[in-house]
Amino acid sequence: MNTPAVTGGHLTAGGVRVHVDTAGTAGSPVLLLHGIGSSAASFTGQLTALARRHRVMAWDAPGYARSGDPGARYRMDDYADTAAALLTALAPGPAHVVGVSWGGVVATRLALRHPALVRSLVLADSTRGSGRTPEGAAAMRQRVRELARDGVREFARARAPRLLSDQAPDAAVAAVREVMTASVRLPGYTRAAASMADTDHTAALPGLNVPTLVLVGEHDRITGVEESRTLHRLVAGSRLTVIPGAGHLANQEQPALFTALVAGFLAEQDGAAPGPAHPDAGPTADAHHGDGPRPTPKEDPWTSD
Repeated sequence: MNTPAVTGGHLTAGGVRVHVDTAGTAGSPVLLLHGIGSSAASFTGQLTALARRHRVMAWDAPGYARSGDPGARYRMDDYADTAAALLTALAPGPAHVVGVSWGGVVATRLALRHPALVRSLVLADSTRGSGRTPEGAAAMRQRVRELARDGVREFARARAPRLLSDQAPDAAVAAVREVMTASVRLPGYTRAAASMADTDHTAALPGLNVPTLVLVGEHDRITGVEESRTLHRLVAGSRLTVIPGAGHLANQEQPALFTALVAGFLAEQDGAAPGPAHPDAGPTADAHHGDGPRPTPKEDPWTSD
């Protein structure tokens, strides 16, 4: 099968000139929202693979990479509204939204504010927001001070290894570092960090009424497996899968497995037969490892639920 071509372009949404990479011409739309330290470039393992069955869009969030900088008071609602404007312009019909880390928080706010635009959610290595504790909010704001003090190159050098597992090859760490260095600017990162520090979706998540898959790397030391279990518990009817051999950026460290899990979930929502499974995609929701009683899904890191 030929690899779908990736094209890029800009549109003005939410008062900001936003760059969007697109691939695929048929199938349901998919919007990919990156984490706080990256850009559309972090989805190289997903963009063309998902485009074989979908029309896929990956933005550079306002203030990142090829997009313009947002205003000084740009907050979580603004990111969500900008994503909504992008979908309205580019994707007729509701879209599947895949958010990694901070992108998952933006995706959650998008689904809460614009439910008619969201067909399903994938929340990958994500969180309810850093504002749920004073310590979390302070840590997010501290990152901005570190970026301002050290500059993006040193900031990326120090941070990239923590975003992957200890087993990640040097080339993978280098790729994360290079994307971060090319994507992050102080104004955009400052706005994004403030949006995280101000956000706590704990009370809103039980009202989220959209099919949701929660994914998390088993070695995620940024948001952590327990936080993803909390998301799963709060979002009624959601599923949880812990991805073996991955840290916080599971989509970059285990791209084939991550993509297979996402593609299967999207196919189910679309009522389509899934494509060939990745050999490491693990068991289905009804599978169980080992002897004895079947554990609850959140206790079994190799089972989707």
